[in-house]
Amino acid sequence: MTQGRGFSAIIVSLCVFLLLSDMAHATTYVVGDDKGWAFNTSNWPGGKRFKAGDVLVFNYDPSNHDVTKVDVNGYQSCDSSKASEKHRSGHDQITLSSGTTYFICSIPGHCQQGMKIAIHAS
Repeated sequence: MTQGRGFSAIIVSLCVFLLLSDMAHATTYVVGDDKGWAFNTSNWPGGKRFKAGDVLVFNYDPSNHDVTKVDVNGYQSCDSSKASEKHRSGHDQITLSSGTTYFICSIPGHCQQGMKIAIHAS
């Protein structure tokens, strides 16, 4: 019986190691690169491969912009009325979960001018 428990402990330890190893390889992305979170950022995610655990850094002037997490409908219509999160620090760091996450600037007219991104993380 102790041999079976030892094997189970090894399997559990291996799973924990793999999980922590994957987290250690998370990538940090600066949204908009040198331009930061700005107008015409909607194409910025193109060609990038995001994973759950990766971190998005949104750099912007908090007196002019914000980062608002919305659902797909809010993203498509630029409507922040049902936002699940709103950030206003000017240097927001957001860890991605698996699936697609939608961000817009909720200042009137900004989303319509391309201050929105949809990020799919595997």
